[in-house]
Amino acid sequence: MNCINSIILWLSDHPGVLIGLGASSILIFIISILGIGWFVAQIPEDYFLSSKRKPSVWQEHKPILRFAVLFGKNIIGYSLIMGGLLMLVLPGQGLLTIVTGLLLINYPGKYKLEQKLVAMPSVYRALNWIRAKANKPLLKRNPAHQ
Repeated sequence: MNCINSIILWLSDHPGVLIGLGASSILIFIISILGIGWFVAQIPEDYFLSSKRKPSVWQEHKPILRFAVLFGKNIIGYSLIMGGLLMLVLPGQGLLTIVTGLLLINYPGKYKLEQKLVAMPSVYRALNWIRAKANKPLLKRNPAHQ
């Protein structure tokens, strides 16, 4: 309890920090809302058909660019996760931001988790609704998941 009081006291002495945290949570919220539509539109329509993820042509031929994109994507993902954790106690969409960050970073079992999520009818319909709004072909998935 003493720790919470000292944090509240410190924040009351430094209102700029609280304003900065609030502004950053609003910015992350806007970026995550806009980014979700863009990310979903970038998914290849056959992404969920195979049991393993296949690297794209540019990833095989440009390893330095692949590393740079992978590094940047993971930095953004971890930043979103940290921002989402902050938004659990500050204004903003904390859970949505955390999920967006988890979809960006790389970790073992991520592709299987994505396939399980897409197997859920409500998630599949929502993804295809976003893709239809972006004039992209609907996602295809294995017949076993339909």
